[in-house]
Amino acid sequence: MTTPAHDIVDTAVAAGSFTTLVAAVTAAGLVDTLKSGGPFTVFAPSDDAFAALPAGTVDELVKPENKAQLTAILLLHVLPGKVMAADVAGQVMDPATAGGTTVHVDGTNGVTVDAAKVVTADIECSNGVIHVIDTVLLPKA
Repeated sequence: MTTPAHDIVDTAVAAGSFTTLVAAVTAAGLVDTLKSGGPFTVFAPSDDAFAALPAGTVDELVKPENKAQLTAILLLHVLPGKVMAADVAGQVMDPATAGGTTVHVDGTNGVTVDAAKVVTADIECSNGVIHVIDTVLLPKA
């Protein structure tokens, strides 16, 4: 097996289906973090997942005055360490995110993270792994 050549950010950029996520990561000032050694597990919402949010949500979140809220949302999508789909197959767990809260991961019927379904798993990167999800994770009210 060859070592993946690109970090999480460069992999997301190259994929072309994460332009909103990359813009949000940039606005939140998390690019350097996600380009660092890691490893990280990123549940990456596709552009379609962001488009499903209420109109104007993304535009509001990327404003400088909303950086803390945007950062909190993005950190819900990041787990410290590298967790492959096979690591959660058949299991239910509530791992801590990079933001300090937890997400509910259910690997008993495919893999879901809170309300989001993993639609593409195990995109290996030089500093972790990306799992594509179909819904943007939002903080629990």
